[in-house]
Amino acid sequence: MKISILGTGSVGSKLKTLFVQAGQEVLSCGREASEGVVTFKEGAASAELVVLAVPYTVLADLLPTLTKELQDKIVIDATNPLNEDWSPLLLGQENSAAEEVAKLLPQSRVIKAFNTIFADVMGREFHNRDGQQTTAFVAGDDTAAKVTVSAIIAAMGFAPLDVGMLLAARYLEAMAHLNIQIAVGQGGGTNAAFVYHQTK
Repeated sequence: MKISILGTGSVGSKLKTLFVQAGQEVLSCGREASEGVVTFKEGAASAELVVLAVPYTVLADLLPTLTKELQDKIVIDATNPLNEDWSPLLLGQENSAAEEVAKLLPQSRVIKAFNTIFADVMGREFHNRDGQQTTAFVAGDDTAAKVTVSAIIAAMGFAPLDVGMLLAARYLEAMAHLNIQIAVGQGGGTNAAFVYHQTK
């Protein structure tokens, strides 16, 4: 599958490596083209699946410029609503970054994923957590898109878990805020990862 990652920071770079290791064709995308990087518009136009790995605060300006290119495509929102100091950017109890993305891209198939995983532990060498794989939670209203994304996530080495409709992104983003509070606010460090273990 052709995947474009909008954003060349830590999350975008780590995800690119994992996608490539999983056999996907991947483009890195930025505001301006440079060596190994195409523009957001070029990347969005040429991909089958697009990952949002830029700060949430830029999406309100960026996504309206890409609605045509992203029409009918799977768009993975990997962002979290954060202020510059990593504190929560509160959107209200009945809202989430992913739902705001869906409003900006009404003709796209928006999926929430990867937002609860620190970039520092995205590498395959960190996936095994005492015998359990890091959980990658997946939320979205398009069942087929979730199946596609979950298969790719499994190939990347994570344990995908469908948590329901896109509104569940509210809970996933709260989990990310908690993760940051433990890691940064309490000095726990960014080497932690969520493992959701269900017994049969």
